Amino acid sequence: MTEKDTRRSFLAKSLTIGSGLAVASMGRSYLSAAPQEAASKRIKVGVITHEGGAHVESYLTGLAECVEAGPVVLADSSGKYEDAARKTLGDKLVKTYSDYAEMLRAEKPIMVLISMEAALAPPVIDAALEANCHVLAEKPACVRIKDFEALAEKANRKNLHIMLAMANRRNPVVCEARRLIQAGTIGEIYSLEMHYIADQTRLKSPSYHTQWYAQKARGGGGHLTWLGIHWLDTAMFVTGSRIREVSGFVGNIGGQPMDVEDSAVMAMRFDNGTFGTLNAGYYLDRNKQISLKVWGSQGWLQLEPLNEIPLTWYSTKDAKEPKIEQYQGTKEPSGYTSYVIAAVRACAGPEEPPMTTDESLHVLETIFTFYQSAETGEAMEVK
Repeated sequence: MTEKDTRRSFLAKSLTIGSGLAVASMGRSYLSAAPQEAASKRIKVGVITHEGGAHVESYLTGLAECVEAGPVVLADSSGKYEDAARKTLGDKLVKTYSDYAEMLRAEKPIMVLISMEAALAPPVIDAALEANCHVLAEKPACVRIKDFEALAEKANRKNLHIMLAMANRRNPVVCEARRLIQAGTIGEIYSLEMHYIADQTRLKSPSYHTQWYAQKARGGGGHLTWLGIHWLDTAMFVTGSRIREVSGFVGNIGGQPMDVEDSAVMAMRFDNGTFGTLNAGYYLDRNKQISLKVWGSQGWLQLEPLNEIPLTWYSTKDAKEPKIEQYQGTKEPSGYTSYVIAAVRACAGPEEPPMTTDESLHVLETIFTFYQSAETGEAMEVK
């Protein structure tokens, strides 16, 4: 099956929005954990983390609400999350370990959720794959792309999933934007523009400078590997097209004592010929400004997930009097809960994963290729 055919098959199974409510075309919604919508079996899930783990409590909530997540075992070398796991999971949590290798040997989970410092993640993911476990991993899960390439190759060879935690893929507003674009509502895509702007206040805290995602050797990068990655993946998800060439600039504009970027401007070319830009950085005193605008041959679409009206679009297709339309559907669930549920269901049954191994690899290849491009000053092809 070609990449185009694979994408067409995946799109045919994508979420659709009907009557303002998110529903799934595969007979069950990834946005619900209702018992009557359970997959064919419940599976044992492992959680591997440590003191530097990110979003762990959100992941635990997802496992608690997921019917297909059966017994859960935790490996936390720091012990930081044991109490939270017991409180959130209750009787689902059957055992805790301090050594992840011991947990993998003794428990043999079907899926492992790994939230670790990026520099520490690759050997843990490798061990999980060796134990024949599917993997849901906190991004970026590596500090060198060659490490993740090796993991992806192993996962594909063993018919296992590596799914980066890209929660936008189960956000109902994002899914509606994807549906509209894939339905041809705005015609052939011409160009897109993205902004992912966060606060600079966090960068001024000495405690922030000690975190792994503020140090290149431990986190692989700065804003792009921590926040911008979500919007790059969202752009590819809603358009159904991959980024194939990148160029631009990256740097520490604010001058805080960090060796990772607080600012990046990326130009990109997609495999359907579309051009796009991303302005990503820490510029505000508080909150975030996030937007994705897509222009097409028959209109435009704007996604602003933090706004009261998170999605607007304009289409001249089949319209005698075109007008700006506004999304009136649900905004929930957002965050990681529904994504974790979708990941577990994919590992428990025949459903498609919320993000494939190849998609996980490609968004990381895009970012690391861009870092190299910015350093050399030359546009570079993404694998």
